Amino acid sequence: MKTKARRHGLVLVHTGEGKGKSSSALGMVFRAAGWGMRVCVIQFIKGQWQTGEQKAAARFENIEWHSLGDGFTWDTKNPEQDIKTSQEIWEFSKQKIRSEAYDLILLDEINYCCGYQWISGQEIADFITQEKPNWMHLILTGRTAAPEVIDIADTVTEMHLVKHAFSQGIKAEQGIEF
Repeated sequence: MKTKARRHGLVLVHTGEGKGKSSSALGMVFRAAGWGMRVCVIQFIKGQWQTGEQKAAARFENIEWHSLGDGFTWDTKNPEQDIKTSQEIWEFSKQKIRSEAYDLILLDEINYCCGYQWISGQEIADFITQEKPNWMHLILTGRTAAPEVIDIADTVTEMHLVKHAFSQGIKAEQGIEF
């Protein structure tokens, strides 16, 4: 594994309407963990229910997991609470990045928070460019990534929806969706 001094920490953005943003990022989480890197996963939207990826991550000593969201925001009954929660998670995320304790941090679903205008894309971009250690990898997922975040990212992938089982009335399947 490259030392921190030799590593170019990448900023990756997975966005778009299609499925696979978090799944792709989680593949990188497990890849990095397999190489012995210290990894931190911070989920902005997903609530406290158990997922297969969280169960798998628990088998790794070098993956730290935080599901801090209030649940799916399109069903919200309290938007003020969702804003407050998202901003608290963003502050928590900044602390984790500043700690320099991780080689890779995943900010899962943070882009949704920008799309809902709960967190400023410019604030996120400024923090990344000014405070993220240059050796740390950072992945940001979710629809509606802010243009400012896209501009400062090293790699941006937009998932394009062609077809989804949900539109055919098929609910989320264990092992595929969670």
